[in-house]
Amino acid sequence: MGAHFGHTTSKWNPNMRPYILMKKGGIHIIDIYKTIKKINEACKFIKNIASSGKKILFVATKKQAKDIVYDFAKKVNMPSITERWLGGILTNMSTIRQSVKKMNVINNKKIDGTYNMMSKKERLLIDRLKIKLKKNIGSIYKMNSLPACVIIVDVKKEQIAVKECNNLCIPIIGIVDTNSDPRNIDYPIPANDDSSKSINLILSYITNSINEGILYKK
Repeated sequence: MGAHFGHTTSKWNPNMRPYILMKKGGIHIIDIYKTIKKINEACKFIKNIASSGKKILFVATKKQAKDIVYDFAKKVNMPSITERWLGGILTNMSTIRQSVKKMNVINNKKIDGTYNMMSKKERLLIDRLKIKLKKNIGSIYKMNSLPACVIIVDVKKEQIAVKECNNLCIPIIGIVDTNSDPRNIDYPIPANDDSSKSINLILSYITNSINEGILYKK
């Protein structure tokens, strides 16, 4: 699956040293046994979170990851952000809730039939607003409170999300490649965060554990 392939040695983060097995052809090779160990730790943790009934937020905005993350989040009925992370999404929830309220109003208009009674121009404006809101807040309009955990693909790219979670003491499960800093990640999973196969494999384990937790709760 290519999960063990890191970045070129010139781009490595020294804090990833404990997870690197060797160098080969100018590329760092990740110790896959440590990857498995960390996946198991993350799965045990996330299963307990899911069994509590709390929300888990999935985050990935890079091209090769966002569709995969969106699909996995949808399978376990959890919110996700896959377009872009707006600064303050977690630390300034009051502002985000205003956008969430607008999204809910639009959805209700479509449900109660009000939308169909509007003019073509009015419907076009509403549709444009919904697209903009969805792009900005993803599916977090489903959240009524802060998530109990955030799952992040590529913690280096999503540094703002990591910082907000750290400030709010929200646990992070993150896929950390050899160019990333694992120190601020509660449950770092050392693996290739560019390979769609690697991302898909790791998230399949994570979401299976979420499902197990949800079933345990029931």
